[in-house]
Amino acid sequence: MAPERLQRWLDGFTERHGATSWHFGADVVTGSAADGTRVECRVPFPPLRVDESLPYGGLVDHASRDRSVGVIVVRRGGYAAGIFEGPTLVASKVGSRHVQGRTAAGGQSQQRFARRRQKQAREAFEAAADVAVRVVVPEAGRLDAVVLGGDRSAVGQVMDDPRLAHLRELVVDDHLSVPDPRLAVLKNTPKQFRAVRIRLTEQA
Repeated sequence: MAPERLQRWLDGFTERHGATSWHFGADVVTGSAADGTRVECRVPFPPLRVDESLPYGGLVDHASRDRSVGVIVVRRGGYAAGIFEGPTLVASKVGSRHVQGRTAAGGQSQQRFARRRQKQAREAFEAAADVAVRVVVPEAGRLDAVVLGGDRSAVGQVMDDPRLAHLRELVVDDHLSVPDPRLAVLKNTPKQFRAVRIRLTEQA
């Protein structure tokens, strides 16, 4: 859920389900309502510094805060890197490299194809790392977090580049599920990385 809608939704939860007791944790805020319904709100960019003088222990303020976030998205043949201030993309670079698909051929032809494909993938990952070095690394000192997305194996290989080593401690656990990286895809990533994930459990 978008942070801008969170306060209204949580207020509505109590209206819909009755008096609710809340528990505030660093990673999850939970509510147990009078009708037995339970809600779990995962804290984006944990930990939450709990302040019970604020609505919902400060969750709304925490989620709504504008942060400087680096985003690196990689899929085979495509990559994107960007810097966000809040939901706004302020710097970016998007690129692509051709990586052949799999083939059903066998024998030596298959082996040659596999070597060529591996070489293309390696070059694509190197190009993706170059872009991350150019866009994200210079801003590392002021970033609140780095968010990764796309193919987990591909982005993992990119992040193994020694030039990106000091970004790793900024990487958050949530992984973005996105299609092939394009500028429009990159611009939409705040809808995922700023969202508060909510799970409802109703009494049987």
